[in-house]
Amino acid sequence: MKNSKYWIENLSLMPHPEGGYYKEVYRSDKLFRPKDFPGPRSYMTSIHFLLEKGDVSHFHSIKSDELWCYHAGDPLTVVVLYPEGTLKKLIIGPNLECGEVLQAVVPKGAVFGSRSNGEYSLVGCIVSPGFDYNDFKLFTTSELLKTFPHFSGIIKEFSRERY
Repeated sequence: MKNSKYWIENLSLMPHPEGGYYKEVYRSDKLFRPKDFPGPRSYMTSIHFLLEKGDVSHFHSIKSDELWCYHAGDPLTVVVLYPEGTLKKLIIGPNLECGEVLQAVVPKGAVFGSRSNGEYSLVGCIVSPGFDYNDFKLFTTSELLKTFPHFSGIIKEFSRERY
């Protein structure tokens, strides 16, 4: 039976700044200049992303839509804070009869974080326009509490005061 160490080793995953492990697996060769971006971007990028039990992907946002796709392991919960002040939990996993989905989109500009619902979760994340660290923002607890004070419990679970 495969475990998280198998995937980390065989996919050559590295620690991710937001938490968990990742490896970029695709970046389109062609670039374009999307509206409201500070420079050219790839049309699309994708990564493998893995979270182990007890680890979280801390709240962050990007300037592009991100498509999450289930690959292996346990279901993954993606917690999304929308700019208008609402929260939604997306469960990415293979158990469709339990309301899980194989794919879900986090829209550009939303604040989101994730955690495995078991021992580990392996997903793919596809970003278009392609991911660039200039478009990435990792949020502190105090920053998020100013905007979303009514979600203080979950904000404290998915953020830190310092990174």
